[in-house]
Amino acid sequence: MNNFQYYNPVRIVFGEGQIEQLSDLVPTDARVLITYGGGSAQRTGTLDEVKTALAASGNRTVFEFGGIEANPEFTTLLKAADMVNEHNIDFLLAVGGGSVIDGSKFVALVSSLTEEDGTVSRDQAWDALTGYCKNIDSAVDLGAVLTIPATGSEMNSGGVINYSERQAKLPFGNPLAFPKFSILDPIKTLTLPERQVMNGVADAFVHVMEQYLTYPVNAKVQDAFAESLLKILIDEGLVVKQDPENLETRKNIMWTATMALNGLIGTGVPQDWTTHMVGHELTSLHAIDHARTLTIVLPSVMRELKESKKEKLLQYARNVWNITDTDLDDDAIIETAIVYTENFFRELGLPVSLEDVDLTESAIDPIIKQLEVHNMVKLGEHGTNDLEVSRRILQRAVTSKASS
Repeated sequence: MNNFQYYNPVRIVFGEGQIEQLSDLVPTDARVLITYGGGSAQRTGTLDEVKTALAASGNRTVFEFGGIEANPEFTTLLKAADMVNEHNIDFLLAVGGGSVIDGSKFVALVSSLTEEDGTVSRDQAWDALTGYCKNIDSAVDLGAVLTIPATGSEMNSGGVINYSERQAKLPFGNPLAFPKFSILDPIKTLTLPERQVMNGVADAFVHVMEQYLTYPVNAKVQDAFAESLLKILIDEGLVVKQDPENLETRKNIMWTATMALNGLIGTGVPQDWTTHMVGHELTSLHAIDHARTLTIVLPSVMRELKESKKEKLLQYARNVWNITDTDLDDDAIIETAIVYTENFFRELGLPVSLEDVDLTESAIDPIIKQLEVHNMVKLGEHGTNDLEVSRRILQRAVTSKASS
């Protein structure tokens, strides 16, 4: 196991009816900006529930900013940041899924990058994003009410922002972006469309895989934890597909998605985020749901990099999929595990190839060009996944080997 430091200050408030705890969690004299997405928070009554809780005690002043996109847009978020400055906001409350929380983190970080007129400098904010926001040294306090389990953003300090004008989807991270608290009420997930639920299961699954599927460093705790999370997602993902009203399943999925990317299973181990970086370009260029880009790319990453990942792929096959057939050689065991993974995604109604989303090999060159523009040229746990490796991964992803 490698040396590491682990820090996570996020208070988690989990369970039914916990939104009422906002009256104690948000400072009583705060000037609060509630951020949310496309309107589901309003339609489901969650926004009203949040405002009622904030009004239950204290003397808070509350403002609202809606319309944060499923892939949060740079230009939209800067409007929210301008609103922070205009109204002297000192607390952001993100109500929604990972995109709203990611976007709110970015707003919290860039609000101080102002021009003389008090508006946020677009150039400084872009420079901050391309530098992963690492050099920002102040941020507005942030809390979250999670409604879509998927990204784990509710318990980490990172995010991903889309900038359509530049065809860019870029990650960032800064310890100042940790939420002060996150409320996780699994009942809120019962109103989600099936597509969002399945996307969430897949997103969490790939988050675990990219911290697990590298090479062994004798990190027994992290490996066992990761394998358990994967098995829970497989089991509960299939259950929620068949029985969407099962609240106990919703609870397990919600907490698993949070644990998948709160930094714990990634401490002391190598990580490989190739699937995410390639997937981001698919979203940016073709507006494909983030999770669905991951299920397209991951099986091809596993096949293309099977030699460098061989030991962990065999461990994955054995410990997650229970493939113990002694008649199979190593290559056959690995391929079986990959096919099982693809079939799991298929059972959730998710794509596993470019052709599944009506793309052909002609889509590859623009993706490679974007990876080069965004300097994604040394990916993987060894930093050896160059553009040619990414091209081969995408070529493998054109069609699928998955069986029905």
